[in-house]
Amino acid sequence: MRYTAFSMPRTPLVYQMKLWLCDIEPLIWRRLEVPAEITLPRLHLVIQVVMAWEDYHLHEFRVGDQRYEIHDPENLDDGQALDERGVKLKTIVREVGSEFNYLYDFGDGWEHALRLEAILPTHASVRYPRCLDGARSGPPEDVGGGPGYEEYLEALADPDHERHEELLGWRGPFDPEKFDLKLINRRLARSFRARH
Repeated sequence: MRYTAFSMPRTPLVYQMKLWLCDIEPLIWRRLEVPAEITLPRLHLVIQVVMAWEDYHLHEFRVGDQRYEIHDPENLDDGQALDERGVKLKTIVREVGSEFNYLYDFGDGWEHALRLEAILPTHASVRYPRCLDGARSGPPEDVGGGPGYEEYLEALADPDHERHEELLGWRGPFDPEKFDLKLINRRLARSFRARH
């Protein structure tokens, strides 16, 4: 039977979602459980934590042709985006298999895709949001998007590369294959202390 957020029993629900960074190979991905009631600004913070972004830049969510972002009175917006504040995830994504996008840092253009994999009842013993699985480290902030990240990895791997010392000094050593599930969940627990 196929469930939607509105056909499940009236208990708190959790969305199991897969998040991945587009246009990067091998794939950088995370599997998450978040409350169906989570707002888009809080989902933004979840993504920041699980990808080890530092929340320095603007972001937006895209669901079909609709965009959601934090409205800034000083930002000359084209008027097409809705204010994300107060918008709950369950109101924009309702069916298993639905996908939407999250764009972080309009300069570097980090496009993430999210797919709703399952709608589940909550468990009283579990703290949400939580990360279930994933692979590879998120790229460093301000590395220059996909092409910049590729050059960054090449330079770090080659001591003879002309930018090796510069980029090593910029962020220190970096392991693109590192994925520490326990560390991610500790950071989520610190960021989201209240149980949902």
